[in-house]
Amino acid sequence: MRIALVTGGTGGLGLATAKKFAEDGMTVIVADLDGEASRKAAAALPGSGHIGIALDVSDEQAVIAAFEKVEAEIGPVAVLAHLAGVLGAGGTATGIGLAESTVDDWDRVNRINARGTFLCVREMARRRRDRPVEHGRIITVSSAAGQMGGLQSGIAYSASKAAVLGLTRAAARDLGPIGITVNAIAPGPIESPMLAQATGKAADGQKYTKLDALPLGRIGLPEEIAAAASYLASAGAAFVTGTTIDVNGGLHMH
Repeated sequence: MRIALVTGGTGGLGLATAKKFAEDGMTVIVADLDGEASRKAAAALPGSGHIGIALDVSDEQAVIAAFEKVEAEIGPVAVLAHLAGVLGAGGTATGIGLAESTVDDWDRVNRINARGTFLCVREMARRRRDRPVEHGRIITVSSAAGQMGGLQSGIAYSASKAAVLGLTRAAARDLGPIGITVNAIAPGPIESPMLAQATGKAADGQKYTKLDALPLGRIGLPEEIAAAASYLASAGAAFVTGTTIDVNGGLHMH
């Protein structure tokens, strides 16, 4: 039995990834702020044995307790897919730029996106150091905004997602000797509630305002992020670590 913990797993990219992992034969732990929503999402996944738990990824003790519960009751987490995150203020929909940004928004967004990623990755590292697993995987989520700066996503969000990239690379170097790979996915515009929030419009390709910047001429689907996560979690990705898979329709080529 291979166990995957998916944070932010009740909607958007997280739910699509949880479904894909379940289809791949993993036992999936769906974690999100709303415990009842997590349990409903887990119950709807294909296969059996999946559970949902409440988790605030920015709370150190909550992260420790979540891993403790899962590993005591089910078994060691082999795959951590950390998709929990928030957008914050700023972006096209609000007209809030750097000069209008607030410390409160900066702290809230970085507490969830950067600190939350750190806490979950660190706890996974501690657990796997003490209790190794075969094909251990950590998958983080950055953003094209974290690579390019701004776009339609605001200052705090872009900075927090850039921090995720640095953490991912450092963790890959640190955990390689114990056989854990650590990689990031950097989505471009993906059909999701977060895209709608960033643009102030419905999250579909006809209303996204930057389609002319995308060589493929459309926004992405959550299932396309899930497919990348599935590859990174697979045994076939055993020699891939410290890298970023861009799923962005060609928005950022480098």
